Amino acid sequence: MNKDEVLKILNRIMELELAGVVRYTHYALMVYGYNRIPIVDWMKKNADEGLIHARQAGELVTWLGGHPSLSIGPLLESHQHDLGDILRESLESEDEALKSYYELLNLVKDKSIRLEEYARDMIVEEIAHQDEVNKMLRKPGQTEAFSAN
Repeated sequence: MNKDEVLKILNRIMELELAGVVRYTHYALMVYGYNRIPIVDWMKKNADEGLIHARQAGELVTWLGGHPSLSIGPLLESHQHDLGDILRESLESEDEALKSYYELLNLVKDKSIRLEEYARDMIVEEIAHQDEVNKMLRKPGQTEAFSAN
């Protein structure tokens, strides 16, 4: 196992998850309308979850003898605050995190059960989150999956 590469990916994951905390906190502040309360609660939950995920990645960094990053992933302000725009931005960001978890999995597969299981668990969570957002982007009664294309 290439420990330096693993540390690099874990720090990137930590940075992406911390960016998610900031992004979901911002999104929660920018939701208006009569469906605001349940959507804001959902976004706050996602911000809290992102912090837990960042901490988990940081714990693995220190477990491996590395130094956790003090950086944060990219934060792009699109100034698009329509709920659909926010959810599409969320899908894009979640996709970046998912790619990093897959990259970690490929690097540690059959080399570290702890890291492999961590990566697999996070992939399952990220896919479930994408599925949830995908359903939120559908119109009532629409059964086919949302497509950005």
